[in-house]
Amino acid sequence: MRVESIIADLRVPDLEAARDFYAGYLGLSEESLGLSWVTRHTDPRTGAGLQLLTRDATAPVPPVVSVKVDDVDEAYAEARRRGYEIVHDLSQEAWGIRRFFVRAPDGNVLNIAQHSG
Repeated sequence: MRVESIIADLRVPDLEAARDFYAGYLGLSEESLGLSWVTRHTDPRTGAGLQLLTRDATAPVPPVVSVKVDDVDEAYAEARRRGYEIVHDLSQEAWGIRRFFVRAPDGNVLNIAQHSG
């Protein structure tokens, strides 16, 4: 498995209310993901970005980061082999990613994902 990117997932109570700070103050461009509960804000010059979410649509807890990998099935098998807690089982999501959530030994929940297609 190879990690392709990591993006912070910040939980906010209201996406619209958060827009002024992240887009207005920080100057990040908002990128709609087509979902009502999550959006991405990115610096158009550097590509640095983060995701804001109010909840997760299918998982019991929101992640603190999303880790995109080149082989999510391999990542899932390795997490299980190591005995890590799987918080959200490996699934194909309606919005086009295959993912699972794993709890790191420090307690943080990570979204391990791969784009389908």
